[in-house]
Amino acid sequence: MSEIFVNYRTGDGNETAALLSEGLSRRFGEDAVFFAGRTIRPGDAFSEELLAHVRRSTVLLAVIGPSWVSHPGLREEDDWVRREILEAWHHGVRVIPVMSGRLMGRLDREALPPALRHLAELQSLRIASSSYHKDLEAIGDELALLIPRLAERDARKESIAEEPTNAPRASLTGDNNGFSVQAGRVGDIGTVVTNPTGPVHSGTGNQQNHIVHQPHLTGDGSAYVAGDNHGGISHRFGRAGGDEAGRR
Repeated sequence: MSEIFVNYRTGDGNETAALLSEGLSRRFGEDAVFFAGRTIRPGDAFSEELLAHVRRSTVLLAVIGPSWVSHPGLREEDDWVRREILEAWHHGVRVIPVMSGRLMGRLDREALPPALRHLAELQSLRIASSSYHKDLEAIGDELALLIPRLAERDARKESIAEEPTNAPRASLTGDNNGFSVQAGRVGDIGTVVTNPTGPVHSGTGNQQNHIVHQPHLTGDGSAYVAGDNHGGISHRFGRAGGDEAGRR
């Protein structure tokens, strides 16, 4: 069963929930995250699947959008958003409110139905479209700390460990009438031709990352790079400058 159960209401935070589910699945593996719109297969009894996954999960992320508290379903006993949260508490599953959007404030205890007022006492997380990648990373970091099995499967940790720390660097410079080239991580650079007195300087080869061309302040030339550029290139020239039937 999945370690992470994503709880959400259709029409109020479901898009955020889908992005959250997708991002966490990439980091920890698809089987680590239960998201009803993706996990429940056609022909499955959704009520049985939902309850079974809630009970066996380690953490439930309750995605809370702007209209979440005022939704009438929250006060109905057969509402699935409500049922999933209560089921999680009943089985000792940690519930973490995830506020959807930068403007979402803390939950008001008195605005919640009595059965859910404990939510207002819980430390929450936040995810917003304007800072999605940063917020997703922070949520993943918290989950990796809380759940050892997720930490073991953390793809981000593995990618950091594999990243070379002593990648070669190249620096080619001309005189004051030429230009300077400063490369970060560079692949195989074939031929670089410099001509301090000519107007055009060119380099050929495979540039694997960002390459920055900086003419000296007194230089009149320009720069041109040819080859397979797999990263961004910047130049500075010039003299001075799924359907869930019945669920929610």
